[in-house]
Amino acid sequence: MTTEHPVYIRRFNRFQRVMHIIVMTSFLGLALTGIPLKYSDKTWAHYLVSFIGGFESAGYIHRVLALVTFGYFLAHLVYLFIFFRYKSQVSFLAFLTGPDSMVPRLQDLKDMYRNVKWFLGCGPKPEFDRWTYWEKFDYWAVFWGVAMIGISGLFLWFPTFFASFLPGWTLNIATIVHSDEAFLAIGFIFVFHYIHTHLRGEKFPFDEVIFTGRLSEEEFLKERPAEHARAIKGERIETLMTGPPKHWFRVISVIIGFIALATGITIISLMIGSLF
Repeated sequence: MTTEHPVYIRRFNRFQRVMHIIVMTSFLGLALTGIPLKYSDKTWAHYLVSFIGGFESAGYIHRVLALVTFGYFLAHLVYLFIFFRYKSQVSFLAFLTGPDSMVPRLQDLKDMYRNVKWFLGCGPKPEFDRWTYWEKFDYWAVFWGVAMIGISGLFLWFPTFFASFLPGWTLNIATIVHSDEAFLAIGFIFVFHYIHTHLRGEKFPFDEVIFTGRLSEEEFLKERPAEHARAIKGERIETLMTGPPKHWFRVISVIIGFIALATGITIISLMIGSLF
């Protein structure tokens, strides 16, 4: 007697999963080494920076992780170029305006409106496609954040260089932008991204798909019915099918994920507590 394995759908490839781990790790590290400076008058900040090894060590780690951030940002752009140049079967414009694009579309506004109606019990749940409107918002928030925080961070890293051809007040602006944008990014990721991705009812307390890269066909049909219908219509559903993730890999994914969740929730709790 043979036991049939449940069918899973591949949602993220290896590059995307590795990139997420790098983004997650570097972001947590930047938050842990940067936030103590913003809250240097708080006791918890001194304990945290002492655990890291002092402000000098925190600054060194912060700069190394900044280089990692620039690295994954560049790697993502190269990946997009290679995809459009060699793997995409449609034109650049068709992809940007299509359902597989991260570029916001009119359909996203419709989905948002229908989702609010569903929250209020005034209509059915919208049928989401490859990306939901909140996933696109997450993506562009990171894209914007890396650019703003990264550029302002370079000003603070090399002040003498920039002050040699720019007025001194630009460094003051860079300080404000870097601090406030970092505060906004941490608040957004550790509150909205966590709620959207992990703490919402369908996935509570943790969504492992970004680590394993796959989800069951039942989940796929329930969460992405529009994408499922497109895959059936285009006769490519079989190309997306795969087996379940290894048990040991799921265990590791859950452990890493919960460590990240706990770290982020702890940081945002300390930040909120400091406001009072």
